[in-house]
Amino acid sequence: MPRLRLPLLLLLPVTFTISVLLFLSSSPPPPPPQPPIPCGAAPSDATAGHWVPTPSPPPPPLYSQSCPFHRNAWNCLRNGRRPVAALSWAPTRCGAIPRLDPAAFLAAARRRRIGFVGDSLSENLVVALLCALRSGDGGARKWKRRGAWRGGYFPRENVVVGYHRAVLLAKYTWQPVENSKPQSDGIMGTYRVDVDIPAEDWANITKFYDVLIFNTGHWWGPDKFPKETPLVFYRGGKPIEPPLGIFDGLKVVLKSMSSYIEREVPSTTMKLWRTQSPRHFDGGEWDHNGSCLSKRLLEEHELDSWFDPRFGGVNKEARLVNSVIQEALVGTDIQLLNLTYMSEFRADAHPAIWLGKKDAVAVWGQDCMHWCLPGVPDTWVDILAARILHYFKQGEG
Repeated sequence: MPRLRLPLLLLLPVTFTISVLLFLSSSPPPPPPQPPIPCGAAPSDATAGHWVPTPSPPPPPLYSQSCPFHRNAWNCLRNGRRPVAALSWAPTRCGAIPRLDPAAFLAAARRRRIGFVGDSLSENLVVALLCALRSGDGGARKWKRRGAWRGGYFPRENVVVGYHRAVLLAKYTWQPVENSKPQSDGIMGTYRVDVDIPAEDWANITKFYDVLIFNTGHWWGPDKFPKETPLVFYRGGKPIEPPLGIFDGLKVVLKSMSSYIEREVPSTTMKLWRTQSPRHFDGGEWDHNGSCLSKRLLEEHELDSWFDPRFGGVNKEARLVNSVIQEALVGTDIQLLNLTYMSEFRADAHPAIWLGKKDAVAVWGQDCMHWCLPGVPDTWVDILAARILHYFKQGEG
């Protein structure tokens, strides 16, 4: 018996080697290495970084005050404001985000449609995109179909960009009180919000676009819906009981609309949800002498004192709404396009008093919410374009 042990021991390494070789030959090959994500295309690129001076001399803007897609209230140069500082956003993981190449973007987006759904802050972004892309196609023309509030058609590559105005996303209708007289509590009427029904402005375009970018939040406050004309929330055609306050109503609408998007928008469509655009009212709200006549950027250590809801300041809205948006998107394939943090620094870039209409400031106060164009939204465009192009390339791959 002892004579048999040595040959068996000698065979064990051979057997083990053969087993390993057989296992390796039957295993699938490792996946090929993924190409690096372009600067600006990673979700973290907008939430970790800083503003840097654009190399001198800075390249000229992609569009001017004569852009036919412009909107008067944001056309700060024509309205007499000095140009916004030439700065670039530099993510922590890469250099400054490259500026959009309009012709190359249109070529990559050939025969595709890009749609925006939301409030005027989406429109602010849309106007920047339309004006920038026009520099890559001189034949661009205005496009208002399928209920779009505004849009553009770029014939060289057959590309459509459309904006559908739906400030609450959900359907809402005005319901005046009987006899058109205010009630004893001062209520003149109510706005009925059907939390489970999308606004008609976008309900029928879910299959039309290849990319959809959503937003809401800036209308969800007492400045838009004061106690004399409150929101009343309905589900299934019946009032929700007990009645919801405006912020709880926002939570329900966000959850309901994100579920609707999941059901109705094809899985092949790129779906993005843009976070809030921060306001920069200093010294009071828009109707209480709030101002943004600033020439400087905020420092990072100042951001919390301006925007953290715990401090109850006039600009707390953005972060407060963002927390609800993030919660509503959990479990969906809707990607977050977080443009809030990078914009919080830019107290220098709002239209302020340069609104283009006589007495506009006396009536509406300074505009410390929207942004001058050219300006900060052009960097939003650079980030959005990087995300879209990366998505297209992944699909082609």
